[in-house]
Amino acid sequence: MQFAVVGCSELVTLAGPARPRIGAELRELGIVKSGAMLIRDGRIIEAGADLKFDAKTEVIDAGGRVVMPGFVDAHTHPVFAGNRADEFEKRAEGATYQEIAAGGGGIRSTVRRTRAASETELLAAAARYTEWFLRNGTTTIEAKSGYGLSLDDELKLLHTIGRISPLRTVPTFLGAHEVPDEYRGRRAEYLQLVIREMLPRAASLAKFCDVFCEPRVFPVEEARQVLLAARSHGLGLRMHADQLENGGGARLAAELGAATADHLEHTDPEGIAALREARVQPVLLPGAVYALGSRHYPDARAMIAAGLPVVLATDFNPGSSPTTSMPMILSLAATQMKMTPAESITASTINAAFSLGLGAEIGSLEPGKRADFVIHDCADHRELAYFFGIEFAREVYIDGKRVWSRRQAAI
Repeated sequence: MQFAVVGCSELVTLAGPARPRIGAELRELGIVKSGAMLIRDGRIIEAGADLKFDAKTEVIDAGGRVVMPGFVDAHTHPVFAGNRADEFEKRAEGATYQEIAAGGGGIRSTVRRTRAASETELLAAAARYTEWFLRNGTTTIEAKSGYGLSLDDELKLLHTIGRISPLRTVPTFLGAHEVPDEYRGRRAEYLQLVIREMLPRAASLAKFCDVFCEPRVFPVEEARQVLLAARSHGLGLRMHADQLENGGGARLAAELGAATADHLEHTDPEGIAALREARVQPVLLPGAVYALGSRHYPDARAMIAAGLPVVLATDFNPGSSPTTSMPMILSLAATQMKMTPAESITASTINAAFSLGLGAEIGSLEPGKRADFVIHDCADHRELAYFFGIEFAREVYIDGKRVWSRRQAAI
């Protein structure tokens, strides 16, 4: 099947070097004014201006709108049962995230509900969130387990992630997310369960392993054990690092050569320097800072100045960042971390794709790549961050197939 997309006010190609973008490159979007794309069998054949194609080619008119790669959301927790609206209310009344967790809430409350749910029920819940991702222009997500915290339940979550459609998913095992109720006071035993029983079984279902590296959850020495075991099973490494305090997570990510270090709200200049030296990509999650009522955003400008290939993601989860909206993340990046709209788009497309090992396939609109793209209902890419709380996506395509349309959704 061959078709052409024409009438783009801006064709945001992100064309550039075949690697994550750093420094001034983050602002180079490869925009083609009045651009067009030719697509055949799910791949981009040509992208530019004044394209030539025969009369048999189907034509999709973007109608003077922005066309750009689908967002690549490189940190999400999309499979869980229930929600934590009650805890959201408690935080509004003054309780902290840590206080709620200490009282049996937080991650452990979601674990209890998720364990009680069947795979069919979890898939139905994930289908709802899948539509939310699509209608915000996201075509690929990194999808973590972590709300099972037992062998069978973690496998249940990974199986569910594998059934999510039509979103492109990259599965990550997060058995070291928290210590479950039955292992309270026996963290070392739970750690051995993760390493000796969960990881060998999860390795065939996941591409990465993550760990919540915090002094009060899994401190550096324990996180190192999990990640080294994960590497021995062929998994790539990702980390929740320095979210609640500077516990050395960024430096551990650098030591182990992790693909990413995520959060980094409390990472110091030494941690930033270590990430740069080890070429670890920082994944920044301003939605979690916003939703928790904090003002301690990661220092994006220092990371960009240091030459780090910054990534932005939603951290979609039921507790600390219940949003699938990448445009909202772009807005927060601009207003709270002083990233330009162009930098934010690069961080949430091509840089995110490289963080998942998919930079050669997705994240930009270049010949040979998969035709994952979105027609946004705006004429200027800067509007995506400027008008916050708006769903701009009009049509969403994955592998050249339209998977979501605002007009169809309205019927």
